[in-house]
Amino acid sequence: MKALPIDARGPLALIVATSLWMATLGNLPLWRSLADLGVLRGGAGWGLGAALALMIAGALVTLQSLLAWRFTLKPVAMVLLIATAAGAHFMSAYSVVIDSTMLVNVAQTNLREAADLFSLRLLATLLLGGLLPAWAVWRAPVHYGRWPRRLARNALKVLGALVLVVVALLASFQSMSSTMRNHKSVRYLINPLNSVYALGVIASEPLRRDERTLLTLASDARLAARTAQATKPPLLLLVLGETARAANFGLNGYARPTTPELAQLSASQPVISWRNAWSCGTNTAASVPCMFSHLGRDGYAGRRNNHENLLDVAQRAGLAVLWLDNQAGCKGVCDRVPNAMTSGLVDPQLCPDGECFDEIMLKQLDQRIAALPAEARARGVLVVMHQMGSHGPAYYKRTPPAFKRFLPECSTNVLQDCSAEQLTNAYDNTIAYTDHFLAAGITWLRQREALNHTAMMYVSDHGESLGENNLYLHGLPHAIAPDVQKRVPWITWLSPGFVQQQALDLACLKGRAEVEISHDHYFHSVLGLLDVQTGSYQAPLDAYAACRRARPAADA
Repeated sequence: MKALPIDARGPLALIVATSLWMATLGNLPLWRSLADLGVLRGGAGWGLGAALALMIAGALVTLQSLLAWRFTLKPVAMVLLIATAAGAHFMSAYSVVIDSTMLVNVAQTNLREAADLFSLRLLATLLLGGLLPAWAVWRAPVHYGRWPRRLARNALKVLGALVLVVVALLASFQSMSSTMRNHKSVRYLINPLNSVYALGVIASEPLRRDERTLLTLASDARLAARTAQATKPPLLLLVLGETARAANFGLNGYARPTTPELAQLSASQPVISWRNAWSCGTNTAASVPCMFSHLGRDGYAGRRNNHENLLDVAQRAGLAVLWLDNQAGCKGVCDRVPNAMTSGLVDPQLCPDGECFDEIMLKQLDQRIAALPAEARARGVLVVMHQMGSHGPAYYKRTPPAFKRFLPECSTNVLQDCSAEQLTNAYDNTIAYTDHFLAAGITWLRQREALNHTAMMYVSDHGESLGENNLYLHGLPHAIAPDVQKRVPWITWLSPGFVQQQALDLACLKGRAEVEISHDHYFHSVLGLLDVQTGSYQAPLDAYAACRRARPAADA
């Protein structure tokens, strides 16, 4: 019997087959995006597409050849195939892209959030595009041979694949560079190399940042004497919104009455809505730690060390601090202050299907505050409530039946199966429920006015795409994300006593509705409202400072 050619029974056939599968069928979202952009038209366009496919395949051959050993090749190939299928589904279904922050979000997703993303379409894609090819890889006979010869052959495959990548790039360099420069989102669609690169970025973080040391922030923090000695200490409620876009709030001029309760409250006691606020990131994992940081968006992204945050500073100043979470956690922000998860509580009205509506955070709130240290409560209280809010894609799950005002609504997590009207209805219902939740929070604050000067500040972590330009959900890189994923509501309610204590001019605050602010202002604005004095506070970044008169020495 004639001997088989060199490496015919070895890993090469498996590596080439899986690489071509992933580079072609696994990248359908990429090819669809390039077609929609008009890049693949004509002979030159098809040439660009072929060159890009060869480059992707060559890169995958290189990656797998480096790991073409008995105990590594098949597991790596199987993981890549399954990751390719999962990435293709989510990029196709929601037009999201995959980068490091998206993978961090995936890692921090709990079972309830993961269940919201499940669909028969996802199951079919994973089965046909990932699990079946992975099973074929597992069953394929591969002869590896002795390690010295395998090392040489692996090196030859790596060299050959890199040559293929270089040749394909040179053959299409002009059109390739133009496409990548003009359409930056395309690079995030290259599957599964986008996930491999993102994992590399995450894995390299310890080289770029000291993750072991937490630097102390604002060691000089203290309450101003006028507040520390006040007969009524401040009580500030920070509501951390989830996936709320400013454009869908009636208070901001939206045509639909999505905020009727706040509008009614505003008639008697001002509810101030700033309409030009921008987020630090486009997903929770990026935005929440950033907005509670003193560094701002650019500084936080490029930091070389981790620092304490706003809650640490407030607690160091002597305030009682409490974090309540009705979502998937505080992303490390609340690790050093009293905190509680409410998402898993049992309540027949507020938690009917194993998921709690946001009003659960108001239940027994007085008792939770009473459990905080009495000495700190006497100085003031900071309560943070992290909403479930408008978290998608299962928007219909976020609202009780009484708040489904806009019908018919989209009642599935497969958003493409819904009309634009149904999708907007389901999302607007979540905003209407947030309106009710905020109004209920203000009612609770009013009931505390005998003990505290009270105030509420509501700011969302990021916005959301609702099918505009075929984009859904959120999470696009900040530089290329549409404004609806970055423009967020910023709503403030202040009791008369708090206004007096802070010497704020309400007319001035209302007049700043169109002034551009961002999450960079959040840290300093909260410190200003709490009257915390520290060298870390920057008045120019306090969104309320421009409307603050000279404060009295102490309140009555």
